[in-house]
Amino acid sequence: MTTVTSLTRSLREAAAQALTSGEAAVVIGYELNDGEAAAPAFVRAPEDAERLIFDESCFGNLAVYLAKEEVRRLGKLAIVVKGCDLRAINVLLRENVVSRDDLLLIGVRCSGVGRPALRKCSFCEVRDPEGCDTVVGDPPEPPPTDPGKRYAEIEAIEELSMEERWAYWQKQLGKCIRCYACRQVCPLCYCKRCIVEKSTPQWVETSPHLRGNIAWNIARGLHLTGRCVSCGECERVCPMKIPLGSLGDKMAKLVDEWYGFRSGMSADEKAPFTAWSPDDPEPGIL
Repeated sequence: MTTVTSLTRSLREAAAQALTSGEAAVVIGYELNDGEAAAPAFVRAPEDAERLIFDESCFGNLAVYLAKEEVRRLGKLAIVVKGCDLRAINVLLRENVVSRDDLLLIGVRCSGVGRPALRKCSFCEVRDPEGCDTVVGDPPEPPPTDPGKRYAEIEAIEELSMEERWAYWQKQLGKCIRCYACRQVCPLCYCKRCIVEKSTPQWVETSPHLRGNIAWNIARGLHLTGRCVSCGECERVCPMKIPLGSLGDKMAKLVDEWYGFRSGMSADEKAPFTAWSPDDPEPGIL
């Protein structure tokens, strides 16, 4: 029998209250699953809030559902968010994909998820999701690793020569089978029609070979530059174990260094590519 923690009990109470009061028509959270990860749960009746859980298996980013029309038609949404998930929601709010008035945010104080803990949890600085309508859980433990080393993995790749880096990425991206799981799980890949589905003209070849794979991953990397919040979902779901997080971290590192900007830290932020200042650096302009 699964032990119900005080955190899960508090979460269930908050969800039941939201549904009973009419503050939300549906609560998006987590429930038990036979696999490694908890399953997404859509709860519409107060008594069904007993299905909800929160533990180390709840590492999926539920913000991916917020841009979907079929989900938004359910009514006002309450969603269970960790601090890292809240960063993705902040980007969706900033880009006017969703409205804050249409959301009830149930924040969960989180000390890290995964078995063992996911890489992103070692550098997480948003374990206490500030700005939510309700927050449950005890004050979280600090991350086990210095947040200042968040770019350590990509910095190790940067130490390679240009030829070694090219060989490394050819090997990694050559494994891609173009399943697009990375796109489907990303809360910020919400285009109604993806560039890879456009055939007139065809910008990216769809066959799983190196040329098309590189084009696809470059296109996606550029699309997420200044937007990616390093939730790690793309890398987690990749069946070929391609280190996709390193691509996002590289772009995030550049934006951090050039503009002092980290995506998703606030819904009111102005992203570098949507605002202009005469003091902006121009390292990419010759």
